[in-house]
This record gives sequence, structure tokens and C-alpha cells, in this order.
Amino acid sequence: MPWKLASLGTVLAVALLSGCSSQPESTPGPATAETGHSRCEAKAAEFAIGKQASPQLLEQARARAGAQIARILKPNDMITLEYRSDRLNLNTDANLVVNRVNCG
Repeated sequence: MPWKLASLGTVLAVALLSGCSSQPESTPGPATAETGHSRCEAKAAEFAIGKQASPQLLEQARARAGAQIARILKPNDMITLEYRSDRLNLNTDANLVVNRVNCG
């Protein structure tokens, strides 16, 4: 019995002391997620709403939003549904006029 208590005491002491260890923290910038990607800010790309979608507009909106990647989404496009905080979406109507801007 004393052997079990000593082993349990040792395990608890190690667990408590490991919580006290410190490692230098690297503080990411305000637009950087844990993955190292920039975080998209859709508000900065709202200037594109009402404009005709084009590769040039997509690049301007991506740069202003701080996104790593961007895409134009038409009404019937098949899309992946995973959320990416570093991706800008320009949603368009059937005439390729941007009607919504969001990140994800």
C-alpha cells in the first residue's frame, strides 16, 4: 500500500510541476491565425458589391481583405464547405455581378 501512495504522489508532483514549465510564446500578428494564414476581413472587400466579377476585381478584393486565396462563386457552382479563415468569396448572380462578399 505505501508503494502505491508513493507512486501516486510522484505522478501528481510531476503533473503539477509540468504545468509550471514555461516556453517562450510567439505572438502572431493581428491578422494571423494559429495556422500561420492571414485572416480574411470581408468588410474591406465590400467595395466589390455591385461590380462585374473579373480576375482583376477578385485580386483587388483579395488584397484589400488580407486573404491568402479568393474565389468567385456563381449561383449554381458546386463548392467545398470547409471553413477557411484565409479565403475570400465573391458571390455573384447569374450575370456575374457581385452581390455578396464573405470569408470562409
